[in-house]
Amino acid sequence: MAEQHEKAFQLQQGIFQNSKLTQKKGGVKRWYCDVGLGFKTPKEAIEGTYIDKKCPFTSGTISIRGRILKGVVVSNKMKRTIVIRREYLHYIPKYNRYEKRHKNLSAHLSPAFIGVEAGDLVTVGQCRPISKTVRFNVLKVQKKIVKGVGAKQFTKF
Repeated sequence: MAEQHEKAFQLQQGIFQNSKLTQKKGGVKRWYCDVGLGFKTPKEAIEGTYIDKKCPFTSGTISIRGRILKGVVVSNKMKRTIVIRREYLHYIPKYNRYEKRHKNLSAHLSPAFIGVEAGDLVTVGQCRPISKTVRFNVLKVQKKIVKGVGAKQFTKF
């Protein structure tokens, strides 16, 4: 049985949950897909029991199209949503120099990615608007690599 933590019963769209059929075949059917663009489907999305209608790997309604961006996780305090910081350099022609700038971006974090913490490098893909501020979905997570002494160093990835 899938993890039921919401008030409404959660089920995957298009999967018939007949207890007689699942007992004969020895397991619950699970639908998953490949998002394409060279990103692998996480093992947790294939073998897991979570149900997330905003996950690009287990939902047929979310498709990745548009921009693919990278950023560093700043906050994961929201439920299934993370804040990503993208740093870049902006050129000032008058002084012939660059200045540091950044943008924060909200992205949906699928339950397929376990243990994402602040400082991890994530790759996100653009999708349809999921909520007021969320327009991106996490596709890949790279754990934080500690190099250097300063905690707030500017890194160009």
